[in-house]
Amino acid sequence: MTGYFSTKDFEVFNIDGLDERMESIRSRIQPKFQELGDLTVPALSEQTGEEMHLHIARHARRSVNPPNDTWMAAAPSKRGYKKMPHFQFGLWGDHLFIWTAFIYELPEKENIAKTMIENFDDLMKVLPEDGYISADHMKKEAKKISEMNEGDILHVLERFEKVKKAEFLAGRRIEASEAIKMSKDELSELILQTWTELLPLYKLGTRVQQAV
Repeated sequence: MTGYFSTKDFEVFNIDGLDERMESIRSRIQPKFQELGDLTVPALSEQTGEEMHLHIARHARRSVNPPNDTWMAAAPSKRGYKKMPHFQFGLWGDHLFIWTAFIYELPEKENIAKTMIENFDDLMKVLPEDGYISADHMKKEAKKISEMNEGDILHVLERFEKVKKAEFLAGRRIEASEAIKMSKDELSELILQTWTELLPLYKLGTRVQQAV
């Protein structure tokens, strides 16, 4: 059985040139994001109790360097998602990622980090054992939760609080070799499962932001 994403989809990040790579992202990847978003975002709206909106990265600010990854996001605003807790699904050249994301544009980043640290035991309960944590959505590197101790995770949160560009993303990654075996339904189920598992984390961040 052929998977929903193909090896060629992951190979778009090998294409030289901004226009050429973006053309392949627009033609190959973004229609799949739209389909997956149509399958997952309405269900996410039911789970969160608020209307969630699909955003597909356009990479509009780029003028020279082509993107090394691309993604879709779900957030409760039509206008944007970067300044609020949100959900992501996307591709690098060698894997897919599914995140609940708190990135550096968050206006209440420091207070959200403090609240996460204060509720650290509850946070630990919702992190998927087979999951990953990233401290920077612009870098491919992420750490396996199973290989981190509580001190390691606490350090990421403390850095998220104190360092302006530091971020906190939690979720799952799927290696390209496995991703190309997965059907659209299997992928949408895993995306929604991951987002749902991490809902308490998202809601914690949202409560802090809305309290201001």
